[in-house]
Formats: sequence, structure tokens, C-alpha cells
Amino acid sequence: MSNLNGKTLFITGASRGIGREIALKAAADGANIVIAAKSDQPHPKLPGTIHSVAEEVRAAGGQALAFKVDVRFEDQVSAAMDKAAAEFGGIDALINNASAINLTNLQNTDIKRFDLMHSINTRGVLACSKAAIPHLKKSANGHIITLSPPINLNKHWLGGHIPYTITKYSMSLLTLGLAEELRQDGIAANCLWPKTTIATAAVEFAINSDLLKKSRTPAIMADAAYKILTSDAKTLSGETLIDEDILRQHGQTDFDQYLNDPQCEDLFMDLFVD
Repeated sequence: MSNLNGKTLFITGASRGIGREIALKAAADGANIVIAAKSDQPHPKLPGTIHSVAEEVRAAGGQALAFKVDVRFEDQVSAAMDKAAAEFGGIDALINNASAINLTNLQNTDIKRFDLMHSINTRGVLACSKAAIPHLKKSANGHIITLSPPINLNKHWLGGHIPYTITKYSMSLLTLGLAEELRQDGIAANCLWPKTTIATAAVEFAINSDLLKKSRTPAIMADAAYKILTSDAKTLSGETLIDEDILRQHGQTDFDQYLNDPQCEDLFMDLFVD
């Protein structure tokens, strides 16, 4: 595939950050974008709603549908997926971007907080994938991309924030499992994770705002996702891919364009990346 013209992408958590950036990248090709997120009203601290991103998608050259979707609720996911497929004639890719983060250790994590992360991260990926698969089977080049890390069992990653780690590794395990379950159907399933922290609201509010100047912009993740989505689903599947690595494999060498602070000389490596 050379581009995403006419292809339909269902992106969870697409009202801001990486999800929004992937949407706009694909829209420039003339893709149909399904913006599925909870943010249907302006947030006092965070920019972007499903409706503002839909406008940006159309301005960039794509078609858009905005659905208020909470991935914790199967009925909302299924209804949005079916409506999108009916509107655009199918679904060609699912981007599991929605995620919850809380970096406390087990002893200091409320079980309700873990339940929230599990229901969005692990269960949400399962629910969205299950709803998308019947439609992806009809696509000529179906893809599932989950924004989750390599399953890094080095000891220094295991003790710090067990509840969050469990849910993110579960997202990856689900995706790698789907690659095998769907291999005979010609549907690819891959994980994508940033080498460095990305300048998003998650980093600013859930980790440390000081890291923004040591981060890359979401554009690097969008460019990496684009390379995956335009690859042959029958040949690239079952991988945990790092954004910089996949771009280097495609001959890219200039990464300064992604610096959130052009003066930064000390990027901060993301979680689970050695």
C-alpha cells in the first residue's frame, strides 16, 4: 500500500495527543477517521474534543466521524464500530490508543485505581479488538496497532509501578496473541511504543511536566504508525515496535524535527525501554 486514501481508521482516545496526531497524519492521505473518545466537551485544562479533532481531520483532507465512546463499555464500543463501518463501508484499522496511567507502587495503589487502569487498558483493548475483527476480516489490509510496550522483564522495570505495568504488558500480550489468532485472516496486530517520552497531557499531568522539554512530539508516533499501516499486513505482524527503530528501518535519519524543545540535548527514555 502506498497510502491510506479511502481507508477507515478507528482510533480510540483520539481527541488529543498521539491519537489526534495519527488521525491528522492519515487524514492528509484522504483517510476516513473515526474519533472515538470520551471528550465531547471542552476540558478546563486539556485542549481538544472529538468534535474539534473531527474539524481538523476534515481540514486536513479526510472524512471524520466523532463518537463519544468510553472503552470500558462494550455496548458503546460495538455501536460506534458498527455505525462507522456502515457509514464508511468498513473498517481497515483499529488504533488502540486510549490508556490510563498511574505510577504508584502496589502498596500505594487503591484497588479502584487498578480496576480503572485494567478496564481501560487491558479490557478496553480486548473489547475494541473483538468489535473490530469482523470488519477487519473484510479489509484488504487490516491492521490493529496497540500503543503498548515491549514486555521487558528486566528486574528494574518490575518493582516500581506493578499495577500499571501489569495492564500495559497485558495490552501487549493481547496484541501479540491476536497476531497469531488472526494470522490466517491476513490481519496484522502489532504494538507500538515510543523510545522517548512524548509531549502529551499524560506526561505533563501524570508523570512530570519537567519532562516535556526532554520529550519528542507526538508526530514521531504518527509517522511510525503510518509506516505500519501502509505495510503489508501479511508480512508485518506480531511485533513490539519502537517508533524510532521502525523509522530508521525505513531510511529516516533526522529525528531533530521531533524535539519538543529544539534546544534539548538529553531526551528522557520512556518506560520499559532500555
